[in-house]
Amino acid sequence: MRTKRFDVIILGSGPAGLQAAIHAARRKVSVLVLGKLRKSSAYQVHIENFCCISGKAGSDMLEQARRRAESVGVEFLEQDVTDLKSEGGHFLLEAEGGKTFEAGALIFAMGISRNKLGLKGEKEYLGKGVAYCVDCDAAFFRDQAVALVGCESAAVTGSLTLLFYAREVHLICERLDVNDFLAQRLEESPIIVHEGRRVVEIRGEDTVKSLILDDGTELQVEGVFIELGAKGVTELAGRLGVALDQETMRYISTNKKQETNIPGIYAAGDICGPPWQVAKSVGEGCIAGLEAAARAKKQAKKST
Repeated sequence: MRTKRFDVIILGSGPAGLQAAIHAARRKVSVLVLGKLRKSSAYQVHIENFCCISGKAGSDMLEQARRRAESVGVEFLEQDVTDLKSEGGHFLLEAEGGKTFEAGALIFAMGISRNKLGLKGEKEYLGKGVAYCVDCDAAFFRDQAVALVGCESAAVTGSLTLLFYAREVHLICERLDVNDFLAQRLEESPIIVHEGRRVVEIRGEDTVKSLILDDGTELQVEGVFIELGAKGVTELAGRLGVALDQETMRYISTNKKQETNIPGIYAAGDICGPPWQVAKSVGEGCIAGLEAAARAKKQAKKST
């Protein structure tokens, strides 16, 4: 499969990502936005305190922004990123559908994940069998039985990764929500899928020993990974050495140009920390888009 190259690739299609895309594309560089519009936190809200829009559904605002971005040449792919690495000053990405892309500059604008199961045992066994990052912690469960809870692309790719380490892998999801490519990979794998089920309790002693499902089934596992959305900031950004804020270690640290500590990587919106406001996301997206486009143009001149 041929790798397609873009000057700027943006991860996230919320207010920050869409604004970054518009400003970058208007500087005459090629732009790709990866991410699902409906997964933006702004998609479900009612916009009231943004100076340019009042009394408007967030979904309407984002759809309008997408149409504007498309009108200036931005390309969209509504898929999550499953792999990301740096190579020779460029960035290589793989989407959940198996397509691969190369970028001269990268903008993180995926927002933040606030999702936890909120179950008995989740907090108690954090770090004692409960984990949230497959890439970080899979090796600790070598030759053990593990479960992963989640229904989307990150859950399936995480389960497939666990096969390289664990003796047995269970995937628990109420309704699988991935494209045909990942669904086929899952079907062809030895992963034990419990679709239509949910976890109601995590049990253990000093560490996790089992999971209780809503139909009364008890799965004997020594670890449980909770993956309720797309790849998160700490996982994707961490692979490339992107620095997080020192206070919370949850948000990407940037300067006034929305630059991270890694040349060519920018960030904007909720992923950079509070306040959680459309106005902030749009402003940071504007800056990130302009700066990323400027870098892409400089790279193009050097290569000619």
